[in-house]
Amino acid sequence: MLQTFEPAQPTPLHYAAAPTPPTSTAAAPPNALSTSNAKPATNMSIKPQHNILIVTGPAGCGKSTVAKYLAERYGFHYIEGDDFHPPANIEKMSKNIPLTDEDRWDWLITLRDQALNELKSGAHGVVITCSALKKKYRDVIRTARLYDEDPNANVRFVYLKASKEVLLQRVGGREGHYMKDTMVLSQLAALEEPGEDETRKLHDVDIIDVSGPPEEVEKLVTAAVDKALDMGS
Repeated sequence: MLQTFEPAQPTPLHYAAAPTPPTSTAAAPPNALSTSNAKPATNMSIKPQHNILIVTGPAGCGKSTVAKYLAERYGFHYIEGDDFHPPANIEKMSKNIPLTDEDRWDWLITLRDQALNELKSGAHGVVITCSALKKKYRDVIRTARLYDEDPNANVRFVYLKASKEVLLQRVGGREGHYMKDTMVLSQLAALEEPGEDETRKLHDVDIIDVSGPPEEVEKLVTAAVDKALDMGS
């Protein structure tokens, strides 16, 4: 039986500031991408189909912040992927032990099925946070198209790209989170960034540079996802 899920109410989030400045010359990460300004796109129309947006990237890229912004903007249900990790996975990550493929398969399938369950229950769209570090992980989520009641279901990935220095800065400034900065390095080592086979052939991935200020990130994300959802005024 699929799990039930009540989407959380989006609240303004802030990227954590590191206790010391980064050594990189890259632009500092945004301090906040607030959902308080994410007004529903009531003056636009979304193509009538099921939509599954997966916000991906390694730890520290701002998946939860961006996903909550998108969920509020489009009126989609929000699914926090970390909430569905089994205790064994969380224990491993809290001890700086990287997850294996075997650790991730059931988690990925659970996220896919949770999205399908939300759509079956009446949601016209969902936004999921999921690191989806490798193409084969993203392929698991892609199979949602085969199982959804809507034969035209739109499965779309939003990959958040940032430098190692930016990611370490953000994760280093977190308090009370099980993901430590050393896990950023292991995730980057495992990362398979979306290539042309996904961005051009499958044409279901948008790559967003999130190293700039919040207003820039907001514009980039909004423009990409508006286009992906086939929205028009």
